[in-house]
Amino acid sequence: MDNKQVLAVVGNREISEADLQLLIRSLDPQRAAQFQSEEGKKRLLEELVNQELFYLDAIDSQLDKDEAYLKELHKVEENFLKQYAISRLVKTAAIDEDEAKNYFEENKEQFKSPATAKASHVLVDTEEEAEKVLVEVQEGLSFEEAANKYSKCPSKAQGGSLGNFSRGQMVPEFEEAVFSMEKDEISKPVKTQFGYHLIKVFDHTPEEMKSFDEVKGQLAQQLLSQKQQNLYLNKVQELKDKYEIKVNL
Repeated sequence: MDNKQVLAVVGNREISEADLQLLIRSLDPQRAAQFQSEEGKKRLLEELVNQELFYLDAIDSQLDKDEAYLKELHKVEENFLKQYAISRLVKTAAIDEDEAKNYFEENKEQFKSPATAKASHVLVDTEEEAEKVLVEVQEGLSFEEAANKYSKCPSKAQGGSLGNFSRGQMVPEFEEAVFSMEKDEISKPVKTQFGYHLIKVFDHTPEEMKSFDEVKGQLAQQLLSQKQQNLYLNKVQELKDKYEIKVNL
């Protein structure tokens, strides 16, 4: 639909399709979705008509000359000018692909995906218990059944599964065992502060270096935000040197 199309006229004021779309965009996405139908748009248009009626009445009543209104309007104008000045400043920041690529080459460590493992465990209180459970597993009890039957960890409800994790997410002794095991291997009892674990590793994903093409969009946005922040802070310092500041708090 043409954004210039006039949907309603209230007194001498027109309401266009653009006005309706602007109102829809001002709503949060969930609420806006309720007004995408023809019926929904009619309801919004009715609200716009109501607002125009209040506007016309305010003008007729000369509320636009009211002292309290003019004070509030001045505050709004001041705040808008502040935001406009900041927006105008940060819009001067730009990042080109060469700048992003140079940063990537100099900081590749930031763009590594760490090695991960997928594992399950059975947690019991004593080494003797762990050894008994291990024998049952070796004799045919599935690891998932063993976890459900014997483990004192809440993960027992998922057959002992801990999902995927990288180093730094588990206690050191547990991680050391997991990342030294082969796929489908079941450990001997591993002692940690929580008790004794039997661990089964299901998969290993090695550390991976992401390519520039994979991260350039995210990286460009990150660098742009940093540059905008620096512009803002440098300008603030410049203005502090220019204008006197007195803080009474």
